[in-house]
Amino acid sequence: MTKTVLLAMTSHDRKGDTGASTGAYLPEIAHPYAVFTKAGFAIEFASVRGGRVPLDGVEGADPVSAAFLDDAELTRRLHASAAASAVVPSRYAAIFFAGGHGAMWDLPDDAAFAQATAQIYEAGGVVGAVCHGPAALVNVRLSDGAYLVAGKQVNGFTNEEERAVTLDRVVPFLLEDRLVERGGRFVGAPKWQKQVVVSDRLVTGQNPASAAGVAEAMVTLLR
Repeated sequence: MTKTVLLAMTSHDRKGDTGASTGAYLPEIAHPYAVFTKAGFAIEFASVRGGRVPLDGVEGADPVSAAFLDDAELTRRLHASAAASAVVPSRYAAIFFAGGHGAMWDLPDDAAFAQATAQIYEAGGVVGAVCHGPAALVNVRLSDGAYLVAGKQVNGFTNEEERAVTLDRVVPFLLEDRLVERGGRFVGAPKWQKQVVVSDRLVTGQNPASAAGVAEAMVTLLR
């Protein structure tokens, strides 16, 4: 039976009160999608509100991302994403959170995604996230009340990287700091370098360069 991965995303499309647009970062959707499908897994899409997913990183798209956008049926499926509240966790072997700055605003406090993540993990499934995607994990608690990331090695967009893009005073919080506050043991790399951290069945990656690597590590755990 084919295993299914839920590719989960933000529905938020603005960087605070700057007026600048954002959303889910296309390469962090397209590259993992390519890895998962090549490995034989089925992919379903979900976002906080469901429906159309705001995208960032579309301009100057790399070949993998461009091919994703050029596939009319695939983009139709993406923009018909299920709402987090409609997700049935038992259907999925894994959940993967794409990044993009939008993730910092709506993923941390989405109770439906948090519950789905905990249920998938506690059922023996794999949880993955890249770049700002780990924002979805900061408030996930397991059935014993402990934070999912507590005591685990974790990674995500670093404080150094946030400052480098001059958004450290725009985002609601610094992701690296919040993961540490929740008990995670942050294992970062120098800015913009690929970094994938595996801890039990939790896989986190630092930045867009890490997106495919997170999916590859998840595939290894799923096999």
